[in-house]
Amino acid sequence: MNFFRGVMGGQAAGPQPSGAETIQKLCDRVASSTLLEDRRDAVRALKSLSKKYRMEVGTQAMDHLINILQTDRSDSEILGYALDTLYNIICNDEEEEQDENAQKQADDMGAHFTDKFIQDPEHVTLLLTLLEEFDFHVRWPGVKLLTALLKNQGPQVQGIILVSPMGVSRLMDLLADSREVIRNDGLLLLQQLTKGNAAIQKIVAFENAFERLLDIITEEGSSDGGIVVEDCLLLLLNLLKNNSSNQNFFKEGSYIQRMKPWFEVGDDNSGWSAQKVTNLHLMLQLVRVMVSPVNSPGATASCQKSMYLCGLLQQLCTILMATGVPADILTETINTVSEVIRGSQVNQDYFASVNAPSNPPRPAIVVLLMSMVNERQPFVLRCAVLYCFQCFLYKNQKGQGEIVATLLPSTIDANSISAGQLLCGGLFSADSLSNWCAAVALAHALQDNLTQKEQLLRVQLATSMGNPPVSLLQQCTNILSQGDKIVRRGSKVQTRVGLLMLLCTWISNCPIAVTHFLHNQENVPFLTAQISENLGEDERLVQGLCALLLGICIYYNDNSLENYTKEKLKQLIEKRIGKENFVEKLVFVAKHELYSRAAQKPQPVFPSPEQMLFDHEFTKLVKELEGVITKAVHKSSEEEKKEEEVKKTLEQHDNIVTQYKELIREQDAQIQELKEKVSSMSSQNEQLQTTVTQQLSQIQQHKDQYNILKLKLGKDNQSQSNSQGDGSQVNGLQTEELTQLREEVDQLRKQHTLLQTQLGDKDALINTLVSNCVCVYSVWGCLCRIWDYNWRELEALRSQVQSQSAEINQLKTERQELLRRAEAASSDTVPSSDSSLDAAKMAELESRLAAQTAETEKLKEETKRLSESRAGLEQQLASATSTVAILQTEKAKLQTEVQESKKEQDDLLMLLADQDQKIHSLKQRLKNLGETVEDEDDLDAKDQTDDDEEEEEEEEDED
Repeated sequence: MNFFRGVMGGQAAGPQPSGAETIQKLCDRVASSTLLEDRRDAVRALKSLSKKYRMEVGTQAMDHLINILQTDRSDSEILGYALDTLYNIICNDEEEEQDENAQKQADDMGAHFTDKFIQDPEHVTLLLTLLEEFDFHVRWPGVKLLTALLKNQGPQVQGIILVSPMGVSRLMDLLADSREVIRNDGLLLLQQLTKGNAAIQKIVAFENAFERLLDIITEEGSSDGGIVVEDCLLLLLNLLKNNSSNQNFFKEGSYIQRMKPWFEVGDDNSGWSAQKVTNLHLMLQLVRVMVSPVNSPGATASCQKSMYLCGLLQQLCTILMATGVPADILTETINTVSEVIRGSQVNQDYFASVNAPSNPPRPAIVVLLMSMVNERQPFVLRCAVLYCFQCFLYKNQKGQGEIVATLLPSTIDANSISAGQLLCGGLFSADSLSNWCAAVALAHALQDNLTQKEQLLRVQLATSMGNPPVSLLQQCTNILSQGDKIVRRGSKVQTRVGLLMLLCTWISNCPIAVTHFLHNQENVPFLTAQISENLGEDERLVQGLCALLLGICIYYNDNSLENYTKEKLKQLIEKRIGKENFVEKLVFVAKHELYSRAAQKPQPVFPSPEQMLFDHEFTKLVKELEGVITKAVHKSSEEEKKEEEVKKTLEQHDNIVTQYKELIREQDAQIQELKEKVSSMSSQNEQLQTTVTQQLSQIQQHKDQYNILKLKLGKDNQSQSNSQGDGSQVNGLQTEELTQLREEVDQLRKQHTLLQTQLGDKDALINTLVSNCVCVYSVWGCLCRIWDYNWRELEALRSQVQSQSAEINQLKTERQELLRRAEAASSDTVPSSDSSLDAAKMAELESRLAAQTAETEKLKEETKRLSESRAGLEQQLASATSTVAILQTEKAKLQTEVQESKKEQDDLLMLLADQDQKIHSLKQRLKNLGETVEDEDDLDAKDQTDDDEEEEEEEEDED
């Protein structure tokens, strides 16, 4: 112990040893000490020196420390010291290293010692085994050491863990540790383990990682949680990003539904902490991973459907329209909503129905477009809104029609702001970025939609006072071609590129739009002048797009304008520009650096507004049209005619090929049908062959039995002739056996007769029951028809009584009126002719009233009689119904008895068949024994003969 006091403690006499010498002595002590306490103290001393003398400790002590891990497994304290020392050697502590060169040296040193440690894969396996120890002083340093190894040499360590038995499973157990320090460092370890290794990612996912991580996120407070939630989300991103298998497992495990509570941020959005912003940003990235455009279309569509059904999309739209949300979270939410609705008709329809909580309510699309064309909004937010609008219109012809409809004259509402008005405002504003975004957004409303391209030609724009309105197409070309506006706006490359992209998308594959464009006499001269000039780098891009626009006018030209037919436009290019120069300008577009960047992914991501020149969908259009336009420009009129003839020939050839294909399909179907018939006939033939073979074998067996019986009978006859005594004994036995057989035959005949009689009785009983059921049902039907007739008659009488009552009430009213008038007349002193007329009318009404009252009484009596008759019929019907119910019950019982009787009949028939077989076999035996046996047919014939003879004798006696 004095040695360690000298190393660690106070001053010693003489020169002090250097660090390397001290470490060498400690290593010797670790290697040679027999006492565990001495080795433990030496390792503790190495740990204290490992940070200051990292190189010396790593070089001299690593092998001794590894040996400690292998030999001293029983002492957790020395294991902890050894693991801590190895961690200090391998880990690159970034906080202490300030200088860049020193940091690089430290990284190289950590990589060197990591290579030395993993040189033997058993060392990593040993470390995995130590992680199973529950002791905190062993498990925690082991987790940190393995994390450091993965940071320094990730792929190599991943490969060792992957082939190690239960290696990943041991690491997954760290998430279940009750000590938060180990669990949290276990998360960091799994982050390093799952980086860039799809096999390990799948194993971790199938080790129930999703369930555990989501539980931890919930326990820690979801988006309001701390750094642990961030670590869990980073691990989830590692497991799901670019891993279709894990994404499918995540979706099928219903884990998407568990993401919805993450985005319930509440109404009070003030006071967002930095950690909450980070957590929510990662959560949104996790949603985007599941619906990324780079995933397979089927998987993306399935996830989009799940997000709509569980309410996740609705929750994201709530955040989108909420107030007080930080700008970066709002931007990422817009991008997330974009990819959740992209290409999903149901989700796009829902998004179109979302309204902002304003007064009056405005559609969310309109609110977002207001941000896009507002130059005071952040650039990344405007890009996100453009992406959202593009995703809303992606493969959504219904949405495209709704956007274009807001521009048409018949649907414009002057009292509200529409999407079309915002796009037009942005298209012609002074801000070049608004021009570009509005042009691209409008181009997406026309993408692959010929109907909307033709509809947009109807849009008229109001100009200055006193001038007629111009079309939207004309206004776009005016901005490009008119000189004064070029100086003010068109000189901005971004504006001109946006307008050219819009025009190219608009008139491509739309001959009517091409005709409208060419109808303006200034457009073609402007394009040829732009293409033929020699300008700078940026202007060359505009020239290339002008060449593309002119090429579209050639390729999709229907030759309806005489001055601008395909041939004349080609001649113009050849004279004014030159074909080679035209193609060179056209090809330049696809070679541009920003074109290649935009072609990579649909989302518009640009470092600065100036680099925002190309749209992803437009790059597809350029790629599609570049080759065909080049061929169209180089073709002569004769080649075009020949090509048209070739097309017609090919169409005819295709028709002939189609006919032959149909004929071949029919013949294939017939051949298939014949093959099936041949197959069935072959199977039948095999069955018949098998049956014939069986029958032949049975015939052969019968022949053999016949020969054996024949030989046996021959022997019996011979023995009978040789010995009379023996013969008499045999004959005696035969006679006795014959008598017994005859008795059995008679008994079987009696049983047969009895069974036949029972069978006839059962049949008669069944027929009687069936006829009884038919009679009961017919009676019940008659009663129903009578009741129905009386019911209809009663209803007619009721309606007649009601009409009579109404007429009586009317007569009473008239009578009261006449009485009132009579009283008024009687009050006068002089009688008038009106009073006499009223009296006469009164008498007539009295007589009519009496007649109606009598008729009503008669109808009431008839109604009463019919009601009584109906009550009686209802009683009869109720009794008949109960009788029918009883009969149905009896019928069910009888049917059961009939089924049982039929079963008994079948049994009896089987028994009769067995008895017939026995009788036949007994008769055969009697015949074989030499007895004369008469068949039933012979007996019947004999009886008939005897009857005929008796009849003849009777006739003779009568004569």
